Amino acid sequence: MKVSVILGHPYNNSFNHALAKEVLETLHDNNHELYFHDLYAEGFNPVMPVNELSSNQSSDPLIIKHSSEIKEADGIIVIHPNWWGQPPAILKGWVDRVLRQGVAYTFDPDDNGGGLPIGLLKAKVGLVLNTSNTPDEREISVFGDPLERTWKSCIFSFCGVQVFDRIMFSVVADSSEEDRREWLVQAVELVNRHFPPNN
Repeated sequence: MKVSVILGHPYNNSFNHALAKEVLETLHDNNHELYFHDLYAEGFNPVMPVNELSSNQSSDPLIIKHSSEIKEADGIIVIHPNWWGQPPAILKGWVDRVLRQGVAYTFDPDDNGGGLPIGLLKAKVGLVLNTSNTPDEREISVFGDPLERTWKSCIFSFCGVQVFDRIMFSVVADSSEEDRREWLVQAVELVNRHFPPNN
C-alpha cells in the first residue's frame, strides 16, 4: 500500500518527531510504499493565494507534488500537537491547499457547492496521532474533543475516507520516559492494526 505520512510540528526533538520516526519505520518494515512530508522542514506555505482560491488549482510545485501523492495514497497518517483544540496553522493550511475541490472532493455538476460532497480520495484509512498537554477527561468533558470531530467528520469523511482512527497522547509536559516509551508502542500497534505487513 501507498501511505502518506504528514508531520506538523516545528521542533526536531519533539515527541511528535519521535512518533513520526516510529510510524515510518513500522510502515517500512511492513513493506509499504511511503510518502513523507515534514511540513516545517519543507517550508510549506500554508497561506492560500487568491488565485488558488478562485481556480482550485495551484502553480506551486510543492502543492502539486502533495496533491498528486495524496490522490495516490491508500492510507493517510497525520501527526501533530493539539494547539487550542486545533492543528497548527501550517497543517490547517495544508488541508486548505492540498485537500481542495478537484483533488480530495467534488460536487455534482449542477451543485454549486451547497450540497453533499463526493469524496475523491482513494485512501481507505485515515489515522491521526496527536499530542496534548490537556488531560483526556478535560479534553472530552470541557472542550468536546474538537480534533476528533474535525479530522473524522469535517475532513476524512468529507473526502471519502471511511475508516478513521485516532489516538491522543497526554499529558506530554508531565510525561516520563516510561510514558513516552509506552506511547511509542501504542503508536506502532495502531499502525500495525491498520497497515499490517504487506507480503
